[in-house]
Parts: sequence; C-alpha cells; structure tokens
Amino acid sequence: MREAQKDFFRTRSNDALRKSKALEAEIDHEIERVRDMGYTQQKPKERNLFSPTT
Repeated sequence: MREAQKDFFRTRSNDALRKSKALEAEIDHEIERVRDMGYTQQKPKERNLFSPTT
C-alpha cells in the first residue's frame, strides 16, 4: 500500500491513484475485520526507572 501511495505521488497518474485507493480500502477492511473479532491494541506497561524491581 505504501509503495502504491509513493508511486501515485511520484507520477500523479489515475492508474496509480486507483491502485492506491483499492489497497487502502483492503487495509481498512482488514482492520475492521480484526476489530470485529474483539482485538484491542494494548499499550505497553510503563516502567518506573526509580522504583525497585520486584
């Protein structure tokens, strides 16, 4: 997808734009599918450098 976007900005061609948009739609669909499965992105735990480790 990123390569198609770069190609579009390099050439500004209609074909490159269509390809880029199609790939973006695929990625958006996949993200939505994964979210529908219940996946949520978890933030990593913050570590305090000044507290003792256990």
